[in-house]
Amino acid sequence: MDIYSILISLLFILNFFFAVIIIFLEQKDATSTWAWLMVLFFIPFLGFILYLIFGQNMSRKRLFDWEDIKKIGIEGLIQEQITSLREQRFHFSDPDSRDYRDLIYMHLVNNDALLTENNKVDIFTDGKEKFDQLIEDIENATDHIHLQYYIIRHDHLGARLLSALTKKAREGIRVRVLYDEMGSRKLSKNFFSSLKKAGGEVEIFFPRRIPLINLRLNYRNHRKIVVIDGKTGYLGGFNVGDEYLGLNPRFGYWRDTHLRMSGQVVKALQTRFILDWNQATHHHYIHYEDRLFPALEAAGDMAAQIVSSGPDSEWEQIKNGYIKMITGAKDSIYIQTPYFIPDQSLMDALRIAALSGKDVRIMIPDKPDHPFVYWATYSHIGELLKAGANVYIYENGFIHAKTIVVDGKVCSVGTANIDVRSFRLNFEVNAFLYHRPTAERMALTFQNDMQYSREMTLDDYRKRSLWIRFKESISHLLSPIL
Repeated sequence: MDIYSILISLLFILNFFFAVIIIFLEQKDATSTWAWLMVLFFIPFLGFILYLIFGQNMSRKRLFDWEDIKKIGIEGLIQEQITSLREQRFHFSDPDSRDYRDLIYMHLVNNDALLTENNKVDIFTDGKEKFDQLIEDIENATDHIHLQYYIIRHDHLGARLLSALTKKAREGIRVRVLYDEMGSRKLSKNFFSSLKKAGGEVEIFFPRRIPLINLRLNYRNHRKIVVIDGKTGYLGGFNVGDEYLGLNPRFGYWRDTHLRMSGQVVKALQTRFILDWNQATHHHYIHYEDRLFPALEAAGDMAAQIVSSGPDSEWEQIKNGYIKMITGAKDSIYIQTPYFIPDQSLMDALRIAALSGKDVRIMIPDKPDHPFVYWATYSHIGELLKAGANVYIYENGFIHAKTIVVDGKVCSVGTANIDVRSFRLNFEVNAFLYHRPTAERMALTFQNDMQYSREMTLDDYRKRSLWIRFKESISHLLSPIL
């Protein structure tokens, strides 16, 4: 045999062993396994390098730990709630919450998501209004500011936020900033030099250990959390950048959804931030202090759970929450998402709901920011149109909201998109809100957005060109690994 034949044979053998690793050692779901085997078949050897970067299984790794968590008392409250729910003696302050006992129990058992009541929420759908309020809250901070975003840009909004944080750090306020390296890859590390000189602390989630190479870049911390003085919390879809103010001509107006919360729910947000921070830092660990978890009075009448998910989890908690909400729907399901690439379980739940006569409405953007993801979204939309779902294409800029509202009684708002990446690969966090007035407001917001959308009918979908059908087919095939 000549050298060329020997190399081909070795490549074939290596590919075979790589395939064995993917199938038997990682134990991925069937669709993801087939997608990676296809990559391995068409791109020998290089495909496995891509797999090492994009396909690692992190579910066996314990990434987040905080030895002081018992001092908060959350573990005891969780066990107490689990027991009282199991024995059906839990007292719900809001009778409507009782209808979602099973959903609440599932989040408690599988995600340690404590149910908090007597909370208050403000909903922001406009970037300028959200960041104006955030800057005001930062300026009024008296003890500490914990800020975490997937994307922070060095532009007008980024500079404005940095200035506000630096000013508070100079005043002696403890300022901590955490950002994701992949999401903020264009951000210079010198960007925060003024904040650090003022005493602020900055950490990067999953930074590269080797120049130009990050073997964990596929696992992104997509969470957006702000906690101020342990009393006010922010959670939602807005990142930090001028495009989120509608200043990028490519996207135009940026339509998103973000929450400002007060009440006991802020303790759950604080805990989530601390877990993420301590994973990222090597020198500035956060230890328990009473001032991080101050006594909080009742702020309103809303019940809420903060639910986290990520590749380190055995279960896809946020996706499971969505499925539980959808399968329990009595009347309507409203979903807004920039990317709609559900796996088979979520797709089946939505299809069955639509076939059962439920009012299923899905709103997606008209403008793609990721072409493959955009066309994969369209391929899944077509399947639901056949089942009787209603689909709306938002045309007043770009819709980035990640929301689901069921029956005008329960809703979820957070960072998770309806796609495989959010459910399995990214670190995400959502608020599940058991509060009829809030859910009704979210449903009304969806209906108002319909005025700026065009409805896609099944007939419209069937008239798409052959070129679009081709792009959809390729994207749909790759959707398990997008």
